[in-house]
Amino acid sequence: MKEKILIVDDQFGIRILLNEILQKEGYQVFQAANGLQALAITKKHTLDLVLLDMKIPGMDGLEILQQMKKIRPDIRVIIMTAYGELEKIEAAKKLGALAHFTKPFDIVELRQTIRTYIPIKLDT
Repeated sequence: MKEKILIVDDQFGIRILLNEILQKEGYQVFQAANGLQALAITKKHTLDLVLLDMKIPGMDGLEILQQMKKIRPDIRVIIMTAYGELEKIEAAKKLGALAHFTKPFDIVELRQTIRTYIPIKLDT
């Protein structure tokens, strides 16, 4: 069974890019453009990892992270931000975020970080 990753970002281009890269890596990928979609997917699927943008209209990343933790306390999250908002990054880490990336991020570094948290299992 493929490991499941949810990409939460209001920017369509970021979601498509990450979706393409992660599917090529062998992950099953879900996408959400906002907090409500992200929470619905979190309730429906047992996710291995969430890539969560901190700046999303309506419900920001911190609020989404808090709600996800209520649904699945053990959920693993890597946050992404286009801004160097240290306070939000620290708050997210206190809520259990594993790591953070500032946009534009290095795809190779992001892939390596994802692999440390959910190594790809090869089908035998």
